[in-house]
Amino acid sequence: MFGLYRVSALSPKLFLANIEANVERLRSLIHLHKKSAFILFPELSLTGYTLQDLFYQENVAQRVVQGVQKLASSVMENIVIVGAPLWYEDRLYNCAVVLYEGKIQGIVPKTYLANYREFYEKRWFSSGQDIKNATLLGAPFGVDLLFESGEVRFGIEICEDLWSVLPPSSSQAAGGASLLFNLSASDELVGKHAYRKQLVQNQSARCIAAYVYASSGAWESGADLCYGGATLIAENGVLLSEGERFALEDSGCVADIDIHKLRSLRRAETSFADAPKPSYRIVELGEPMPSDGRTRYYDPHPFVPSQKAKKEEVCSEIFSIQSTALARRIAHIGDPKLLIGVSGGLDSTLALLVCVEACKKLAKPLTDIFALSLPGPGTTQETIKIVQKLCQGLGVHFEEIDITDAVRQHLRAIGHDLESFDITFENAQARERTQILMDKANMVGGIVVGTGDLSEIALGFATYNGDHMAMYHVNAGVPKTLVRYVIEWVASQEPELAKTLLAIIDRPISPELLPPKEGEITQKTEQIIGPYELHDFFLYHFVKYGARPKKLLYIAKLAFGQKYSDQELKKYLKIFLSRFFANQFKRDAMPDGVKVGTIALSPRGDWRMASDIKANMWIKELDE
Repeated sequence: MFGLYRVSALSPKLFLANIEANVERLRSLIHLHKKSAFILFPELSLTGYTLQDLFYQENVAQRVVQGVQKLASSVMENIVIVGAPLWYEDRLYNCAVVLYEGKIQGIVPKTYLANYREFYEKRWFSSGQDIKNATLLGAPFGVDLLFESGEVRFGIEICEDLWSVLPPSSSQAAGGASLLFNLSASDELVGKHAYRKQLVQNQSARCIAAYVYASSGAWESGADLCYGGATLIAENGVLLSEGERFALEDSGCVADIDIHKLRSLRRAETSFADAPKPSYRIVELGEPMPSDGRTRYYDPHPFVPSQKAKKEEVCSEIFSIQSTALARRIAHIGDPKLLIGVSGGLDSTLALLVCVEACKKLAKPLTDIFALSLPGPGTTQETIKIVQKLCQGLGVHFEEIDITDAVRQHLRAIGHDLESFDITFENAQARERTQILMDKANMVGGIVVGTGDLSEIALGFATYNGDHMAMYHVNAGVPKTLVRYVIEWVASQEPELAKTLLAIIDRPISPELLPPKEGEITQKTEQIIGPYELHDFFLYHFVKYGARPKKLLYIAKLAFGQKYSDQELKKYLKIFLSRFFANQFKRDAMPDGVKVGTIALSPRGDWRMASDIKANMWIKELDE
């Protein structure tokens, strides 16, 4: 479903040298994980990795073949990958055996043999690096194999292969494998697991793939070594799942991988296509079982790190990027004054804080920042007060210019009924504010710093040639859901400003363009266009992964649970799609603005789209 497939990485309780018992153990685990499309077991899981010279025994060789065939006969809908020692032309190979529909479908030998310190693999095994176009046990055999199950192409490497200079999985990924498996028998040392995990995550990121890793568990331990049974599942650098280590019973982990997401990333990142494409034999398998994705975590706030320490790190970095980029622009222009309209809302507050930090970087006086409060017909007294308090606390040059009379005069001049609080009434205020800022900038020799954020740019929630325009947009790369956290981080660094900044965070999001009632804000943005947390979620997955509308709707249900009804999610997704497509013309004319994350909408870099395209095809899918 939507490219989601469940994978299990399992480390079973091992019965060393008892092949029949191991087969039964694996069969029971396969049944237990029958909803997984792919099931991975460790290296040499049929016999045990530490069999040593007993690998040479004829009795072992015969029973391994019998065990593989017996296990294969019990595998039907799942695709199972198990480790076994197999002989070919009087050489012993450490192999991964792929089982499906009651048969052995393919066998991949280990390429790089560990033969240092505690490892002695070359005593028993031969490298499979030259095995190609061969068959074994009636199935394709060699390192030149990739497997294709429906839309999923996968490759296999074994333990040391991943630790080598040129992991086979890199070549397999270039050959189209988006799912990579590693059967391992890796003993435990202090600090080794952290490096192992790093290897798995990094290889999944380098290959833009899902990487599934399963290693031998505690019952492999003996003599001088301890095995922990590490199991890991990573996707494009992110660890999706990790199993318990040092368990004395079966252990493992399960995750739903997203093949469509990986495919979209590979298509977008053109350097992937530039990699030399090696030649592989493709073993065709049947369609894999789709997953409902319910074991997969979809972060409802993908722009915002969930861990406090990581969130603080990200906010600090964003603020540094914004202020450094603005400082560079100031230096390039020739030390201009900075003009900014301050509304008491989140965006203008963050932009003002960035202006202050940029001036500090340049040792530029803060009085070179002209913070203008421009109250109009919809501005509340609370807003006026909090703007004054903020600007005074920062020590910037502050002016208040009431635009009410100017707006009314303009509306009368064009024949507008002043009692019609329509879009003309609203936009006239935004354009009047921009005109004052631009003209004031001319007076003092300055530039206008824009305040609009990434979410507003995506939705077109800005007045064209009004707040849509500036000489430089410092918030252009910061989504609304993240703006408040950056301000919160600044508040933690500036105790004297903290109370004011936290009060601004708590205020409702509003352009304040309609007259207040009883002194209270009447126009609340999220009541007009819907929750920003939903729009940011849709934006992230639509732009970054090219997710289709039905998938956006489905994963939103998984991410937000019962917070929104199905009808609400569908309604707001239609709003997002309609506004995103309809407002490309505003993005085509947007000013320069610094990119801070992987999502940006500047037509000069990240997002190019014809402004005449309608959203009909995308919205239609939601009703089909």
